[in-house]
Amino acid sequence: MSSQDLTPVSPDGTATAANPPGGADLPATTADPSLTLEPRRLKGSPQCLNCGTALQGPFCHYCGQPDKNLMRFFPVLLRELMEDFLDFDSRFMRTMKPLLFKPGKLTRDYLDGRRFRYTPPLRLYIFSSIACFFMAALMAGDGIVITTNGDADDKTISGLHIGTAEDARVQEALQRLDPDTARRVEEALQQAEEARTEEDASGDNSISFNDKPWDRETNPLVIGWAPDWVNEWVNDEIEQSPQKGKEIEKNPNLIKDKIFDVLPATMFVLLPIVALLFKFWYLFARKYYVEHLIFALHNHSFVFVMIILIILFGLMGSWIEPDGEGRFTQALTWVYTAIGIWIPVYFLVSLKRVYQQGWGMTVAKYFLIGISYLILLAFATAFTALLSFVLL
Repeated sequence: MSSQDLTPVSPDGTATAANPPGGADLPATTADPSLTLEPRRLKGSPQCLNCGTALQGPFCHYCGQPDKNLMRFFPVLLRELMEDFLDFDSRFMRTMKPLLFKPGKLTRDYLDGRRFRYTPPLRLYIFSSIACFFMAALMAGDGIVITTNGDADDKTISGLHIGTAEDARVQEALQRLDPDTARRVEEALQQAEEARTEEDASGDNSISFNDKPWDRETNPLVIGWAPDWVNEWVNDEIEQSPQKGKEIEKNPNLIKDKIFDVLPATMFVLLPIVALLFKFWYLFARKYYVEHLIFALHNHSFVFVMIILIILFGLMGSWIEPDGEGRFTQALTWVYTAIGIWIPVYFLVSLKRVYQQGWGMTVAKYFLIGISYLILLAFATAFTALLSFVLL
């Protein structure tokens, strides 16, 4: 079908005469006079509103802009936004099967040009990492304790207590006492806490350098090759570290929360370095750097999804069998074992499928890459812990 055969339609459904391709004049259309937009700016224009090219379909074949306008009735716009979301959702679900059960297929298809059916690698990584770290932070924080009324089998939620699990048990015990006794117990606990705090403050928390106690004026830490502002910053951190240590001792969730704040960014920065690692071990594979990066994105996304599944299975187990005994708990043990076996096997098969080398060379590089990655991950973990402590 040529562009001359396309007949523009006005908003009220009236057909209008089409212009020849590249024509300067736009057709006269009949539009609702109450609309604020000119008729030629509505969907169904014979020419692209961006570059003026004659349209031969819903998209401009020259610049790619779709023949639609966001300035429309809100229900119509909302419907199209939902269609876009469902389309993303369908692509996401089509991505999950090969991601979980077909090692290397996503990367191989993406490199071979079969891309549109799957979620893009970067979007997949961002979505899976955010979901993984969010759920892990909730589980590690121990910040929400659910109490129930009645028997152990009664799972009706009666209230939420925000705090640590130990504080929740103390509060639950105090609620069983009469008000006067509970008040005296709380005062005794508070006095004991104050005495412990004073004892900690009077203890020897000094930091030593060169067999002498650190002192900002008489015995500071000086790094000879570092500029002055670095030495100032390091000594500031040394000065504040005892107080930070006390705060962490009082509330361990402080360092946990900060680690989960820093960890996603650290892992994202680590990705290009991991791609360089693959580039080094496959130096003669004649592959571009971006191919290694896509492979790293897919494999990390797989790990994040596996962690999410482990967390969800754990939550189901604690809900169905809180005592940790029963058939469901035994089944979960087998599931965890299968996941623990599948993850290293997945990495090995994905290397074989993507880089297409012999099994002997693939297994050798698998162990070399694994050792290199573990060393890199150890440095990243130490950096994350140090940065989290500094940012407190």
